[in-house]
Amino acid sequence: MKRKVAIYARVSTEHEAQLSALDNQVQYYDGILKQHPDWILYDRYIDEGITGTSTKKRKNFMRMMEDAKAGRFDLIVTREVSRFARNTVDTLQETRKLKKIGVEVYFTEDNIWTFDEDGELKLTIMATLAQNESKKTSQRVKAGQMISFQNGVFYGTGNILGYNKVGKNLVVNEEQAEIVKFIYSEYLSGKGTVKIADELTKQGAQTSTGLTTWSAAY
Repeated sequence: MKRKVAIYARVSTEHEAQLSALDNQVQYYDGILKQHPDWILYDRYIDEGITGTSTKKRKNFMRMMEDAKAGRFDLIVTREVSRFARNTVDTLQETRKLKKIGVEVYFTEDNIWTFDEDGELKLTIMATLAQNESKKTSQRVKAGQMISFQNGVFYGTGNILGYNKVGKNLVVNEEQAEIVKFIYSEYLSGKGTVKIADELTKQGAQTSTGLTTWSAAY
């Protein structure tokens, strides 16, 4: 039986080390598709640079849900529960909506098929674990930041837009300072972060890491 398939992936571009993650995921899903010659790829839905704590922030996730309602595919393939949604309620709500309209979700790493008899039970357990891990990670990050602040140490690399790190001190980078002023000015005028990021990209302005493509996640 032929199945029309949608692929959903989410990669974070908040750190340079993860910029290659998208290509890796594309190869990963290509390998899965080759193993299932009865699957016909409809589209890939990929969200970049966005945290997984809310489905509303994910443009391509929402586009995928609309296409599902329109009957454009009957199977969504995604890697892990934690990449689909880290909120247990969101995960169960969205998969239940999909099930009602005849769209199954296959979580490849967790080996969960939502149409299976025990699919929802497995999904509930995995989604709860993913949510708890997300909270623990957030708590660890906040604790690390607080210790760094108390010790007067830069958190992370100390790579901050508008400043140069000189020894243990931050020195104003005049060129980048103009970008910071522009961002605040545009925001106060009522523009959202996405529009500001698009404008900076059009201007060819450089991020603190030297990139010329801006994202609202930065």
